[in-house]
Amino acid sequence: MESNQIDPSKQEITLTIDGQEVHAKEGVSILEVAKGMGINIPTLCYHKALSPFGSCRICSVEIVADRGKSRIVTSCNYPVVEGLVVYTKSEKTIKVRKLLLELLLARTPKVEKIKALALEYGIEKPSFWVEDEDEDCILCGLCTRVCNELVGVNAVDFAKRGVEREITTPYQTFSNDCIGCGACVKICPTNSKRRRAYTYATLDEDGKKINQQFLKGNCDENIGVYSQLLSAKSSIGGQDGGVATSLLVSGMQKGIFDTTIVVQRTEGYRAEAIVAESIDNILEAKSTKYVRVKMLWLLDDLIEKGKRKIAIIGTPCEVRAARKIQQSMLTKYPDLQLTIVGLFCFEAFDYDRLKVAVQKQMSVDLDKVEKTQIHKGKFLATIEGKEYAVAVKDLATAQEHGCNFCDDFSNKYADISVGSVGSPEGYSTVIVRSDVGKTLLENTQLTTADINKDEIVKLATLKQNRAKKNFGKIIQPEVPVQSPAMTPKI
Repeated sequence: MESNQIDPSKQEITLTIDGQEVHAKEGVSILEVAKGMGINIPTLCYHKALSPFGSCRICSVEIVADRGKSRIVTSCNYPVVEGLVVYTKSEKTIKVRKLLLELLLARTPKVEKIKALALEYGIEKPSFWVEDEDEDCILCGLCTRVCNELVGVNAVDFAKRGVEREITTPYQTFSNDCIGCGACVKICPTNSKRRRAYTYATLDEDGKKINQQFLKGNCDENIGVYSQLLSAKSSIGGQDGGVATSLLVSGMQKGIFDTTIVVQRTEGYRAEAIVAESIDNILEAKSTKYVRVKMLWLLDDLIEKGKRKIAIIGTPCEVRAARKIQQSMLTKYPDLQLTIVGLFCFEAFDYDRLKVAVQKQMSVDLDKVEKTQIHKGKFLATIEGKEYAVAVKDLATAQEHGCNFCDDFSNKYADISVGSVGSPEGYSTVIVRSDVGKTLLENTQLTTADINKDEIVKLATLKQNRAKKNFGKIIQPEVPVQSPAMTPKI
């Protein structure tokens, strides 16, 4: 839901903007009313899909309200009231904007958008001290708000105060929350790269670098780079064909890696990431958990402790992060060998919300469920041998919000991807994407069967389209339109 929607219960009031009397709904921002009149007010930190913040203050206007006194306010978050008088181009307004633009130009002297906006106001160069000519973050907060309000992750936020203020991850280390969706980058008005130091934004150009650096095969627009696509099952009992568990067991046995990060259930249906250093540890963690678990802190920790042959199994958001960490760490640790087993994923769930939804929709206590599976649009739960089912769409309230911004179903940046879609009952779909994945598969004993690629492509396309639709709220061009909340008074 857009944060600037109009409340139909609000009454209509009359105000004046630049000498023109206009009707508008009480509580609508000055900026929105002015846009509806075709009046251009410059903005940087404003976006119609997010709550107004008033950080850049470039949208400042002069108003006359209480007792006839005039003052400067930010138009993006100042609500209109009866009798308000607004000046968007007054001498005082222009003076304030010019000062703000000079300060921004001094902070980010090479950012084209700031330079162009400053030039509109007759500013060619700042008269203030320039501390860092390469700075490109204007601290508008759009990235923090899109991450919080739309993606629902809170991976980045403001830190420090005054001239040292910046946007970064908690403790300025690799984020445990970032899902690599790239929303923060796509919404940034200056294309700043500073905040990407400890997050994993993976845009098309980033994906191409990952493909070139780590993967090998033909590139399919729906399922990514791959050299082999097959259906298989192992002798290990587990989810579907037990292939994911079997790959990890074989890799450990053959010395391809000596440490694995896996997810195991703890209390009830809750789950946590653990370091598995034995086959028994891997087997104890088998079966899929459909809740998102923070695990990347373990990878960073293992590398810093000297581990160099590490395997990780995870969903697309975790794999994106793992690849970004791998790229970052290889410069410092060129002997790092990372094996990534990716799981197909259309959506993950929040444990607390899933527990409530399962109880409501299935009359089942999630914590007593022995096994869960998503198959052909159904969420399946087994308790004491009895299977319960509900449509996945009926559990929508439990879905992690960030999943709506992820366009990767088949885990296209993994060394080898595993899922059930496209395979017969009791088998797993396996997509080999790199030499690392090929070696792992060759060292694992599996029985194969026919594969249906079309089923994989169908779900991959659905997820891509969902992400594209949600990103449309962020990246679509702002076109001034007549606001239904107000009508010019003739």
